[in-house]
Amino acid sequence: MTDQSARRPEQFSILLVEDDDGDALLVEELLYDTDLPHTLARCRTAAETNRALASDPVDCILLDLHLPDASGVDTVQLIQADTHAAIIVLTGLDEPRAGVDALAAGAQDYLIKGKVQPDLMQRAVRYAVQRKQAERANAALQIGRLRAEENARLERGLLPEPLLSSTSVTASSRYYPGRTQALLGGDFLDVVQTGDGQVHAIIGDVSGHGPDAAALGVCLRIAWRALTLGGHRDQHLLQLLEQIHIAERTGSDLFTTCTLITLDPQAATLTLHLAGHHEPLLVTPDGAEEVTAAHGVALGIAPGLGKWTATTLALPARGALIAYTDGLVEGFADSTGTRLGVDGLLRIIDTIHTPDPGTHLDQLISATRTLNAGRHTDDLAVLRLDWSTSRPEHA
Repeated sequence: MTDQSARRPEQFSILLVEDDDGDALLVEELLYDTDLPHTLARCRTAAETNRALASDPVDCILLDLHLPDASGVDTVQLIQADTHAAIIVLTGLDEPRAGVDALAAGAQDYLIKGKVQPDLMQRAVRYAVQRKQAERANAALQIGRLRAEENARLERGLLPEPLLSSTSVTASSRYYPGRTQALLGGDFLDVVQTGDGQVHAIIGDVSGHGPDAAALGVCLRIAWRALTLGGHRDQHLLQLLEQIHIAERTGSDLFTTCTLITLDPQAATLTLHLAGHHEPLLVTPDGAEEVTAAHGVALGIAPGLGKWTATTLALPARGALIAYTDGLVEGFADSTGTRLGVDGLLRIIDTIHTPDPGTHLDQLISATRTLNAGRHTDDLAVLRLDWSTSRPEHA
C-alpha cells in the first residue's frame, strides 16, 4: 500500500485583491490560523491583478469589491475574464445583496468581512476551488458535445450516402481529420449513379482547415451532386463548380483541388478529369498502379481560364479505383523524414490481401498512420469504387 503520509500535501495558491492594508492584514492572519496549506500574494487594483494573473496563475482569488479602479459586481467580471481561478468575494456588513449578486456574476462564493472564522475560510477556499474545477470540467464536456454534433453535421454534408442503384458497382470511403479532436476540414467526396447507368464520383480538397474550409467543401459537394443529377458533365461541370467556389469562398487565397470520375459499366470505360488533384490508383487482380491522366489547374487559381482535359481508360472486367486526398501520401514513411508518396502507398497496397473493400481501406490507412506516427497532420479522405462487369476485359 502507498504510504499516505509520504504524499505531497495539497497546496493552494491564493491571491488577495484588497487596497485596504488593515483588511488585508486581517485576511492574512485569518488564513494563517487555518491549517490550509497555501501561498498568499496581494494586489491592490484590478489592473495590477490582471497583470499578475497573466504571469502567475493562482487557484483562488479573494476579491474586495471596492478597488480604486473598479467597484461593485462588475469587478468580478473584470477579473474572471483573465483567469480560471475560483473567486471568493469579500463583502461588508452593509452590503446584504453584494454577495448574491457576485455569485450571479460568476463568483464561486462570498464571505462577509468580520463574520469569518478560520474553519469557514478554509472550507470556503477548498469548496470554491473544487466548484470552479467542476464548472470548467462541465464546460469542457459541453464543448466536446457541441464539437461532436458539429462534426456529425459536417460529416453528413462532406461524406453523404452514395446514390447507387446497381449492385455491379460499390463505393467505400473513409475520412480522418488531421488533428485529434479537430473539426472536419475541407476534404469532401460523393458518388451518384444516373439513369443511364453511369456512376459519377468526386473527391476534393479545399485548401486550409477549419469551419470555413469545411463549409465550402459541403457547398461544393452538394452543388456537384445537384449539377450532376441535372445532366451537367465534364469541363462544363468544373466551370460551374469554379463559379460556385469563387462565390462562396471566404478569401481569395482559397482554392480547391478535385477529381471527377465517370465509370460507365456498359461501355466499360473510366473517364477522369483532374483539377489540380493527383491521379487515382487502379487495383486489379494483377496488382495496383497509378493511373496516368491529364492534369488541369485547381478551382479558383485562374478563374475562367481553367482547361480540364478528359482522360478515358478501358475498364477492366473486375477491379477498383482508389482516389484520395493529400493526407494519405504526404505523411512520413520512416524516421529519416522521407515522405510516403505514391510509391510507398503502392508498396503498402501490395501487402494487403483482404477481399473486403472497407477492410482494405482501414488497413491501408492504419498502415500509413502508423508509419507517419502523428508527424504530419493533414486531413485525409479516401474513396474506393469497386466494379465487376460481365463485359470481357480489354487487352
